[in-house]
Amino acid sequence: MSTAKKEYKRVTVKTLVDMKARGEKISMLTAYDYTMAKIVDGAGVDVILVGDSASNVMAGYETTLPITLDHMIYHASSVVRAANRALIVVDLPFGSYQSDPKEALRSAIRIMKESRAHSVKLEGGKEIKESIKRILNAGIPVMGHLGLTPQSIYKFGTYTVRAKEEEEAKRLIADAKMLERIGCYAIVLEKIPAQLAKEVAESVSIPIIGIGAGPDVDGQVLVLHDMLGMTHEFHPRFLRRYLNLYEDMTTAIGQYVDDVKTTDFPNEEEKY
Repeated sequence: MSTAKKEYKRVTVKTLVDMKARGEKISMLTAYDYTMAKIVDGAGVDVILVGDSASNVMAGYETTLPITLDHMIYHASSVVRAANRALIVVDLPFGSYQSDPKEALRSAIRIMKESRAHSVKLEGGKEIKESIKRILNAGIPVMGHLGLTPQSIYKFGTYTVRAKEEEEAKRLIADAKMLERIGCYAIVLEKIPAQLAKEVAESVSIPIIGIGAGPDVDGQVLVLHDMLGMTHEFHPRFLRRYLNLYEDMTTAIGQYVDDVKTTDFPNEEEKY
């Protein structure tokens, strides 16, 4: 970790491409606020994703669909103020880019200008090609996202693994190559078979970052609240919990309540 910190004063889109070229894996986590982003950045994570998953973990919605562009800018601004090293990528939320390339560009420009983030991420392949091209033509770096695309949950009807069938797998590979060809600098692959993810990673020169896509890609991303064990209802196979903060925080808060009720807090040393 310390080596990575010394090597990169600021991670850029070029840094990620160079990392793939020499076989160095890319670490990516979500963050949505200043305090958590400060910790994530200080720990040496390469990319911080201000994900529309904020809709779930920060606002309590069932899907990512309700979060707005204004919400994303608010969260992204908080993260940007905290991070000195990581590349900051911001999800364009549902409804801000799908139907109109001009609207997509306006949304991306607002994120870049108002939050001062470094890049945007869009879900989809050929169906949003013109939106991506419009954003790229304005000089805004774009990260793609294929496989399970949570903004399309009502179309799929389930969060199950995508591209298990040959036809969908072929479309995914074609979309990945198209995203590289038009200028995306990286792609997230979510919840697809590991062998397919490996094939995609080997077929393009840009980094492939997986979530539930096996080990043979160029990097990994997880939702911070999931990997720290702050959430406890979510148990997908791909999730490794590095802490159990839900239990630890519940215990600590319960102890605080008891200490207040019993007048143990504050004690003599904790008063002026």
